Amino acid sequence: MAYTYDYPHPAVTTDTAVFSIIEGRLHVALIERGAPPFKGCWALPGGFVGMEEDLAEGARRELAEEAGVTPDQLSGLPFFQIGAFGAPGRDPRERVITVAFLTLVPMDRVTLVASTDAARAEWFAYDDLPALAFDHADILAQARAALSRLVSTDLSADADAVFSFLPEEFTLSQAQTVFETITGAALEKRNFRKWIKAHWELEDLQKKTSGGRHRPAALFRLGGARRQAG
Repeated sequence: MAYTYDYPHPAVTTDTAVFSIIEGRLHVALIERGAPPFKGCWALPGGFVGMEEDLAEGARRELAEEAGVTPDQLSGLPFFQIGAFGAPGRDPRERVITVAFLTLVPMDRVTLVASTDAARAEWFAYDDLPALAFDHADILAQARAALSRLVSTDLSADADAVFSFLPEEFTLSQAQTVFETITGAALEKRNFRKWIKAHWELEDLQKKTSGGRHRPAALFRLGGARRQAG
């Protein structure tokens, strides 16, 4: 397809915030830029969208190329657009608008591998991030807010993905810890247990944990589809 323009026009990129829970803390995948601008700085994985490429397709391609997170590894997990960022001067190369995406992946499902123009790819705790290139600190802050909304009162259609961070058989305390990590806020125990049972089909396995220093706790498994509100 040929393109002809009589006026200046911006370029378009995508950037993706990849979140995971590692040792009970929220982490995000970052790449160290191997080329200018911001060579040697940390950034979200992303890059320019191809002329014949869908935005989400371009975001997934860049994620695979720069961080080793492939579309197959993202199968069944949330992957959605959180917004567009286009302040003039956000990219020193030219006028660039970026479309940001968010995904949430279990850490044991992916291995970060840097390639193309990324020098390194690593997990960073969200509460201990390095300085970021471009306006990626702003993008990441909005991504964090969107992540929290996954399991807010008005549950996102992608909220079921949170259970991928739990073992097949889990206690309600384990579930609360994961939900607290996602929301970034402490949850009252009794209210959380009423809330989770009201929104998901949880199968009581009629058995309890054993060993360890804590009292035995009832084990559950995620059952059928999420309950409908109302």
